Amino acid sequence: MRVIAGEFRGRILKSLPGLDTRPTPDRLRQALFNVLAPRIEGAAFADLYAGTGAVGIEALSRGARRAIFVEHSRAAAALIRANLDALGIRARAILHHTRMSAVLPLLDADIFFLDPPYKLEQEYARCMTVLGEKKPPLVVAQHASRVSLEDSYGGLKRTRVLRQGDNSLSFFEPSA
Repeated sequence: MRVIAGEFRGRILKSLPGLDTRPTPDRLRQALFNVLAPRIEGAAFADLYAGTGAVGIEALSRGARRAIFVEHSRAAAALIRANLDALGIRARAILHHTRMSAVLPLLDADIFFLDPPYKLEQEYARCMTVLGEKKPPLVVAQHASRVSLEDSYGGLKRTRVLRQGDNSLSFFEPSA
């Protein structure tokens, strides 16, 4: 896995073997950040269920002011720390090694990226319900194309779906 563009373009990130995380393929990450380009500079970016931290690190590489990583797995949290240290950007990051339910209501960010592991698909509804109450400027959920999310959660409404093969990105913004 590598950083696609920006300050750390081409840098290799360590990753975890197995299916305990849902890695965001390079092509899908590129499509995500093409959409986010006008909003990423200076933003606070929350990478929920961060896995390797690749999406949050990509946000930092492309000009996000800070990235907030939330990861419950001890091995994945250690890997995120190692990737941040290798790039020398730990000062621009906050890592919460805890359960999502413990920290999500307390997080403040401009963009939330939600990507639970394959075995935790029920987490979409839980997290989106909390985020629907918070109404951040943007929430992006990466999910299997076969998984159908609601069109709205509380004060958030889906505004776009980007599909690439088996993966989809659903974009939610506050409803008017």
